[in-house]
Amino acid sequence: MIPSPGPVTGPFSGRTLAGLGRDLREGRTSAAELTALALDAIAAHDPGLNAFVTVDAAGAAEAARRADAELAAGEDRGPLHGMPVAVKDLIMIAGLPVTMGSRHFAGHVPGTDAACVALLRRAGAVVVGTTTTHEFAYGPTGDRSAGGPARNPWDPSRMTGGSSAGSGAAVAAGLVPLALGTDTGGSVRIPAALCGVSGFKPAYGAIPADGVFPLSRTLDHVGVLAATPEDCLLAYGCLAVAPPPAASAPAVAWLEPESLFPGDPRVTAAARAAAGDVRAEVRMPAEVAELFRETYLAIQSCETAAVHAGRLAAAPGLFDPEVLDRLRLAAELPGWRYVRALEARRALEEHAEALFGGHDVLAMPAVPILAPPIGAREVTAGGARVQVRAALLAMTSPWNVLGRPALTVPAGTVDGLPVGLQLVARPGGEAALFAAARQVRGGRCGPAVRGGGPA
Repeated sequence: MIPSPGPVTGPFSGRTLAGLGRDLREGRTSAAELTALALDAIAAHDPGLNAFVTVDAAGAAEAARRADAELAAGEDRGPLHGMPVAVKDLIMIAGLPVTMGSRHFAGHVPGTDAACVALLRRAGAVVVGTTTTHEFAYGPTGDRSAGGPARNPWDPSRMTGGSSAGSGAAVAAGLVPLALGTDTGGSVRIPAALCGVSGFKPAYGAIPADGVFPLSRTLDHVGVLAATPEDCLLAYGCLAVAPPPAASAPAVAWLEPESLFPGDPRVTAAARAAAGDVRAEVRMPAEVAELFRETYLAIQSCETAAVHAGRLAAAPGLFDPEVLDRLRLAAELPGWRYVRALEARRALEEHAEALFGGHDVLAMPAVPILAPPIGAREVTAGGARVQVRAALLAMTSPWNVLGRPALTVPAGTVDGLPVGLQLVARPGGEAALFAAARQVRGGRCGPAVRGGGPA
């Protein structure tokens, strides 16, 4: 059993996929019972969280019956067999409404599953419904969606983070043990950190993105959110093109977060304490941090503007106003900025290698501030006013530019709100991430920190 993640405690709070799997195979529960628990918990708790957009009670019940019948016949599909799973509302699910969090796609029902959903089904998972996304995944706050904001289970007045907002809330509240998300600049790791769960973004392309509505095609990753790193690894093994082998104890270095962005020192202290013993402390040079920011902004803006050019011209009024403003700014970015940003990736690879040095993993806070109030766009952190969007993306977006694997694990609380520790590896270093997670307090929540008032 693991510690309950927060004030909202559904039936999967404090339970792991491995433990649920043992109960299933030893006859203490069934897929039908697990699915009923999930559906009842969603009905009870989701009105206050808005984690789900669509719940497929009939489809989930039928899938659970099939899973039980297969196990009874001796067919075991692996660790996700019979497990209730939620899917972000821009990953296609055949026959179920998928809206991208936008009025542009109200009533849209795909005819085929996304590749990652097909892999979930092949693994025997039970898809219970779709989870709230920031409109078109274009925002790290998770509070701009046609269906309203997802709310943080620790404090419903606070953001979940985004854009995989509902997936983070659903797992943190124990409504499901696993959820799929997407991550273009941190959209799995940010809600994982702010909601107090684990979030894994594998290397670019490691989980297929076919059938996922794009935000920025060369930055988009499919990832997973679960209570523990071990659960993320179990899910990744069922979804990955090539699951990682085991790894010995990795060498971990602490990346000083203020070299990336000024944040709340209490958040830094909690993350640093969770990281435990590290081999070294390193800093990102200011010019490298700025190059990462400029490169990420140029690539994401140009690729996103290309995706939405037709909708911007034909029906701008259907966008959320904030999302519309961002898209219009993105469309103004000149093409030469995109070309230079693609070229800058090569230089950034060299800078990243220098930063890693002889280490396998870099550790840092996943997010340098506490979960802001819903709708906030500026907060006080460390005595200074900071922009919420910039703060949320500061520690996570560089690793999307390079397509590197990254994992966020719980690192305690500050004033009753979660803090996340992010671990980043070299290309092909997924196994090192999970080995490092076992070293940092076993991937469990560290001590609570108080004082100073909310960020």
